[in-house]
Amino acid sequence: MEWIKGIQRALDYVEAHLQEEIDYEAAAKEACSSAFHFQRVFRILCGFSLGDYIRMRRLSLAASDLAVTSDKVIDIALKYGYDTPESFTRAFTRFHGITPTEARRGGTVRSFSRLSVKLILTGGSMMDYRMERLDAFRVVCKRKTVEKPEGEGPAEEISAFWDTCTADGSIRKLTRYFPKEPRLKGLLGICYSAETEENTFPYGIGVEYDGREVEDGLEVIEIPAHTYAVFTCRGKMPEAFAKTYRKIVTEFFPQNDRYEHVPEIELEVYPSDKVSDPDYVCEIWIAVKERKQ
Repeated sequence: MEWIKGIQRALDYVEAHLQEEIDYEAAAKEACSSAFHFQRVFRILCGFSLGDYIRMRRLSLAASDLAVTSDKVIDIALKYGYDTPESFTRAFTRFHGITPTEARRGGTVRSFSRLSVKLILTGGSMMDYRMERLDAFRVVCKRKTVEKPEGEGPAEEISAFWDTCTADGSIRKLTRYFPKEPRLKGLLGICYSAETEENTFPYGIGVEYDGREVEDGLEVIEIPAHTYAVFTCRGKMPEAFAKTYRKIVTEFFPQNDRYEHVPEIELEVYPSDKVSDPDYVCEIWIAVKERKQ
């Protein structure tokens, strides 16, 4: 229930600040989350990004202002975060299909209502998971900075990064560093959600580090000790991954009274490169902590 209340608080924050620059970090704090994780979950839950939601709400309210006030177009544009009438007109026309002038004359516009969170009966489906405690450990990896989840970009960027690392031999190099008895049985996709910048976050591909000298282009990082909720993901990638992750954020965390997400690190564990196999099995490791009672 607290998870649901947090999402609603974040939505209320956004609504209260539509006429000014919205601080994504502040919105995420209302949901007791990092900006990265909140935006990622928001897109999974809603089907569109937080940025898209803000844009559509502002343009919907702008249309209402044009209909019921005599405010100048430039004033309405500035009110909802547009620097010039031209940029406002372009965005308004793309969304509504008519110009602001046409809307003021009584043209038909689109309405996009505010979101609210409602508690509904869900679940009833099977979900394989286990809890694992890992002490701090090191990985050797190759990292890339990708855009925050404001659309399809991150998934495409990350997929392309895997393709690049396969083609240029980086993954072959990484596999040389596998320890004899790794705790994580496969190649790792590493999401460093604790290291997000304003519009980007680092993503890495790596393996547990065995201590040998590292080649150029690779780096060694330490993963702090954490308790993880480990979820089994079955099916062809990336569709199976997206389906499992959606269940994690819509079923596991909202309905789990004991554990909550820790916005620091998430791991994807891929045991082989047969990701197109319809029977492929991998794991998603999400850092968690016990909820305060």
